[in-house]
Amino acid sequence: MENKRRALGKGLEQLFNAENLNFDQIENDIIESSTKDEIINVRLDDLRNNPYQPRKVFDEKALNELAESIKENGVFQPIIVKKSIKGYEIIAGERRVKACRKLDMETIPAIVRDFTDEEMMQIALLENLQRENLNAIEEAEAYKAIINSLQITQEELGKKLGKSRSHITNMVGLLKLPDSIQDLVLHNKLSMGHARILSKLNDIKQIETLAKKTVNEDLSVRQLEKLTTKTTNKEETKQRQQQPNEYYHLEGKIKELLGTNVKIRQNKMQISFTSNADLNRILEILNIDIEK
Repeated sequence: MENKRRALGKGLEQLFNAENLNFDQIENDIIESSTKDEIINVRLDDLRNNPYQPRKVFDEKALNELAESIKENGVFQPIIVKKSIKGYEIIAGERRVKACRKLDMETIPAIVRDFTDEEMMQIALLENLQRENLNAIEEAEAYKAIINSLQITQEELGKKLGKSRSHITNMVGLLKLPDSIQDLVLHNKLSMGHARILSKLNDIKQIETLAKKTVNEDLSVRQLEKLTTKTTNKEETKQRQQQPNEYYHLEGKIKELLGTNVKIRQNKMQISFTSNADLNRILEILNIDIEK
């Protein structure tokens, strides 16, 4: 058994260091390496949620559909759990657990594995990224957590997940939005498109005003973009009238590249950032590596 655990641990490490991250491969390897005796029925009352679960909001309609499927066909794959001090912690399969609870089932088939906390987090993030429709904020937080966990760059993560660097950058950039705006995205009151437009603004009051207007008037992404462009152009025109700037067009190009406000005055360039995480995002875009 110990040799099997060591082999599985080594395999998991290789999977996360592989060129491509694939949750299905990880789950299939766990299931295929398990004997029938290792698949046990665990009481639902003994299960606790994965503390590293990135999903904050579960779609009730989708859960009801999954519950109906389980009612007709049973649980199609055992969940994966880790033994804890009392009961078990869910590593993968939380939606299946929630669906079974809707059916008032008492047990669910499960495979017990002794993963580390870091492995639990990585598996939970991958399962949700590759199998579930995370909303924009949940997806951004998942990217950030994997980057921090694996100590890789946004570009490297993009290659592993088959995403462009700009997609990862834009998504992580959403986390600089005020918490109140992130909550609107979490509860699907603002779409990812809306959030991306708002994340390029620096004035928090302007962001909150436009977000409120978008929700109240049910503005489309295109309408918000036009409104934002109009508001931004007015502000930039006002600034140019107050102080002519020969680097205006260059500022615009750098601003678009970095996703933040940029000013060039008197042979000096000023780049704005909202937090240490935002600063690290900008440094990565500029390919500046600072040793800690």
